[in-house]
Amino acid sequence: MFGRIRGWQRRHWRDRSKAERVELQSVITWYATTWFFSLAWLAMPLVGGLDRRPVPVIVGGLLLLVGTLQCAEANRLTRPVLDHYLGRAELPPRALRGAAVLLALGLALDLALAALDGTDPVTIRLSIGAALLPFGLLYGLMVPVRVFLRHSAVLTVLLMVVFGLADPDPVRILAIGVVTAFGTAFSLLASRCGAWTLAVLWEAERAREVEARLAVAEERLRFGRDLHDVMGRNLAVIALKSELAVQLARRGRPEAVEQMIEVQRIAQESQREVRDVVRGYREADLGVELAGAQGVLTAAGIECEVRGEAAGLPAEVQSALGWVVRETTTNVLRHGDAGRCSVGLRVTEGHVVLTVENDGAAEGGGAGVSGGSGLAGLRERLAGVDGTLEAGFAGDGVFRVVAEVPLREAAVVSEVTA
Repeated sequence: MFGRIRGWQRRHWRDRSKAERVELQSVITWYATTWFFSLAWLAMPLVGGLDRRPVPVIVGGLLLLVGTLQCAEANRLTRPVLDHYLGRAELPPRALRGAAVLLALGLALDLALAALDGTDPVTIRLSIGAALLPFGLLYGLMVPVRVFLRHSAVLTVLLMVVFGLADPDPVRILAIGVVTAFGTAFSLLASRCGAWTLAVLWEAERAREVEARLAVAEERLRFGRDLHDVMGRNLAVIALKSELAVQLARRGRPEAVEQMIEVQRIAQESQREVRDVVRGYREADLGVELAGAQGVLTAAGIECEVRGEAAGLPAEVQSALGWVVRETTTNVLRHGDAGRCSVGLRVTEGHVVLTVENDGAAEGGGAGVSGGSGLAGLRERLAGVDGTLEAGFAGDGVFRVVAEVPLREAAVVSEVTA
């Protein structure tokens, strides 16, 4: 299961949902944050302010090595810790044991530098913050906030006491406490705020999936209910009349033929009614689809403009174009990047033209119609009414789908009359 969860990471950026993109961006930000603070708070100050005596140089070199290992370990554990926070995988507490050991080594080396007077006090304080951040980003997602704050307070007091023994200056001791408190608080905010945002986004994503499944289930129930209404009574009558015909035939009564003729009539009527139900299920009403597209897109926060009326168009044309509206609307919602979508329907020179545009496209793909089976399926439906379909980019970030269907002269005349 964990492998399947990770599968989305290998997909291209344009194929990801909003939640997947935000998660990838957040993870990359956490990766970069640890290295940035290690470089800005540890490497640069230490290289510039380190005493050139042999022992401080060795301790400083070890401190740089430990800081590098801390960043690498934090990057390695960021994804598993995030999966643990989001409830996608379990991670035992001992998973942070290596990061905790590196934190202890880093703080011990900072203390050694302070005791040796190997660098200035400001560099010592900055290196303490650089050591705390990689571990804090991970620990903030592993334990409740109260536990994190309690442990941070204990660590702050402990570091103030220990470093106070090496340098009893009250101002510098207070500065150690401030840096420790800031480092732990910053790591908690950086990790928790981003992870909480991701949790909300994934919850919204799951809600959309549940809503879609419920819509499909509701449609199946409706279809089953219609079939039951159509077939239930007719099948019961067929069963009764067949049984009556059997009894009459055994007695040699001529009425048996009449009963079987009635059974045949009811069966044929049932076939016709089932075809009507299936046709209503499979065919799309263009007017309903246009209104539904505007309502669904508006509810999803996408500005939608619909121009034109479907009244007067032949039923087969409405059905074919209705599927175009349904498919394009579905893909705009699926990609979730569009801020505006426009649907235009017009009749010109014996043709009806449907145009759907949205601004959620990216080069190489678009939130218009999924490639392959989506386009092929729509072209097959339009081919049934001698229609054509064109899809492609129409400017910066705009994806356009144009469906054109010829109208018979009688249809055009009836529309103009209407």
